Amino acid sequence: MRMLDAKSAQAAALFTAKDATRPDHADEDHPPVPRARIGVLVANLGTPDGYDYWSMRRYLNEFLSDKRVIDYSPLIWQPLLQGVILTKRPFSSGAAYKSIWNEDAGESPLMTITRSQTEKLRAALGKRYGDDVMVRFCMRYGNPSTLKTVREMVAEGCQKILFFPLYPQYAGATVATANDQFFRALMKEKWQPAARTAAPYFDRPSYIDALAQSVERTYGALGTPPRMLVCSYHGVPQRYLLEGDPYHCQCQKTTRLLRERLGWDDNRITTTFQSRFGPEEWLQPYTVEEVARLAERGVDDIAVIAPAFSADCIETLEEINEEIRESFEEAGGKRFTYIPCLNDDDAHIAALEEVIVENLGGWI
Repeated sequence: MRMLDAKSAQAAALFTAKDATRPDHADEDHPPVPRARIGVLVANLGTPDGYDYWSMRRYLNEFLSDKRVIDYSPLIWQPLLQGVILTKRPFSSGAAYKSIWNEDAGESPLMTITRSQTEKLRAALGKRYGDDVMVRFCMRYGNPSTLKTVREMVAEGCQKILFFPLYPQYAGATVATANDQFFRALMKEKWQPAARTAAPYFDRPSYIDALAQSVERTYGALGTPPRMLVCSYHGVPQRYLLEGDPYHCQCQKTTRLLRERLGWDDNRITTTFQSRFGPEEWLQPYTVEEVARLAERGVDDIAVIAPAFSADCIETLEEINEEIRESFEEAGGKRFTYIPCLNDDDAHIAALEEVIVENLGGWI
C-alpha cells in the first residue's frame, strides 16, 4: 500500500465521509477528494497577536521586511531594522495598540472588524449561492496567514479561489504585496486551484455612496456641519508615484467622486496623507500638518474620514483620533470629528458583495 504524503494525510483529516469521495477508478488507498467548491478569500493588512514586546517585534519584522513596503537595499535596511528599529519600536507600537485593543475579544479592532465583515459576506453569499462558495479571511502579515488559509481552503475542496484584498485604492505596498503572498501560497500546492484577484473598487458608485452615507449620518447627528471634511489617506513615498504607482491618482479621484456625490463645492473637502515613515518625502500634504494649518487659519471645526481603510485600525483609531486630533487642537482647533471607517456597515458589505459577485462571473 502506498504511503500517503503529509498533505494528503492532512486533507484526509479535514473531511467527513459526507464531504469527501474517491474517484471511481481509485484504489482503496487513494486519498479522499473533497467536493469541489469555489473559495472567496478576503485579505487585510494584518495585526500583531498581542501588544507585548515579542508579539510586536514578530509582526513589525514581517511587515518592515517586505520589500514592497520598504524597498531599500537589504544590506543597508536589515542591519538598521534588526539592530535599532526592532529594539525600540515594539515598545512604542505596543503602547499604541494597547490604547485601542479589544480586551474582551483579546485581539485588535482590525481583527474583530475583518471577522465581522467576513461573516456578513458569508451570510450574503450563502443566500445567493448556498454552500458552493466558501468565504474566509486572511492577513498579509500575522495571523491568520495567507499561506495557512489557502492551504486549508484547498484541502477543503476549493478548486477556484477569488482573492480580494480589502483596499479600495491600489498601491504596490498594499494590494500588490497581498497578491504576491497569495501567489506564493499557490506555488506550494500540488493541485493548484484556478485563481483570480479582484481589482480595486475606489470608483464604484456603491462604494462612493456608502462613504457619502457615512458622512451624511455623521453630519446629521452633529447638527451644525463641520467647515471642512479632511479625507486622510495612508501615505506612500512620493517616489512611488513617479515610478508609476497609481495610488495617488486613485485617492484624488475618490475624494472628487465623494464630493460630487455629496453635491459640495471644492472648498468643503480636501485630500491629505498620513503615516509618514523614514527620511524621504512622502505624498503631501501631510494630514498631521494640514489639520494644524487649518486651525491656524481659523477653520476650527473639521471632520476627518479615512477612505483608504476598509476597517478601523491603528492608523485610524490611534493615529487619526489621537495624534492628528491633538495636532489640530493644539493649533487652536475647537471641534474635531472622526468619521469611522465603513467597517461592517450594511452598505459597505453590499458594495463588497457586488465586487465578489462580478468577479465570480463564469465560475458559478
